[in-house]
Amino acid sequence: MKRILLAFSMVALMAGCSSGVNLNKAPVDDKSGSLVTPGADSGNAAKSNVAPVDLSKSAQNAAGPAGVDHSVYFDFDKYIVKPEYQSLIEAHARFLKADPKRHSVIEGNTDDRGSSEYNLALGQKRAEAVRRALDLLGVNDNQVEAVSFGKEKPVALGDDEASRAKNRRADITYR
Repeated sequence: MKRILLAFSMVALMAGCSSGVNLNKAPVDDKSGSLVTPGADSGNAAKSNVAPVDLSKSAQNAAGPAGVDHSVYFDFDKYIVKPEYQSLIEAHARFLKADPKRHSVIEGNTDDRGSSEYNLALGQKRAEAVRRALDLLGVNDNQVEAVSFGKEKPVALGDDEASRAKNRRADITYR
């Protein structure tokens, strides 16, 4: 009786493990992006409905407006956008307003003086100042995000004032 129960449990266990999928006819994805099923007529292969991605356009959008700088520089311990950056911000505002699908991230940065917490807060205020300037020029608020890197992303590593001035900035980037 034990053998019959053991044999019945083995058959039930094997039946439970069966997936019902014939692995010999599983679809295979080829390099062209189309779905190929073994044994199917390759002349009637299904066409993909996914549109190809144009990488050249994506790179162009990531670059932002042509010939325009992407950095707004600030004085020590300040987060006021200076008038000399008005044309730069206007160019980025026009670029963003031309296509409401574009998205920009404004990255606030500081020099190495001050604590990490202080520099993160100051970097956020600088990024928010540029975001507000874009907002005043009519850029949709959901197109722009303000983040802070504090002193963690310097472009100049020196301890002199010129190096520190290069690090007190907000960078306008596109994704």
